Amino acid sequence: MDIDKVRQLSDPELEAALREAKQDLWGARFALSTRQLKDYSTIPQTRRTIARILTVQRERGARPAGATEITR
Repeated sequence: MDIDKVRQLSDPELEAALREAKQDLWGARFALSTRQLKDYSTIPQTRRTIARILTVQRERGARPAGATEITR
């Protein structure tokens, strides 16, 4: 998913896309560890998708799921 498509999503859709991408990454890592993964490029692609979603959430000021505020 490219950045333009990510920016078009609403906040709830971003949350759902982030959840789905994290599940995809977990599944790909599991398949890699059991030697069932054929296309290794899915892992970095999924990581980039997660980074794009988190970037857009931070740009909008929406807090990603499970994030805590850092105070100094």
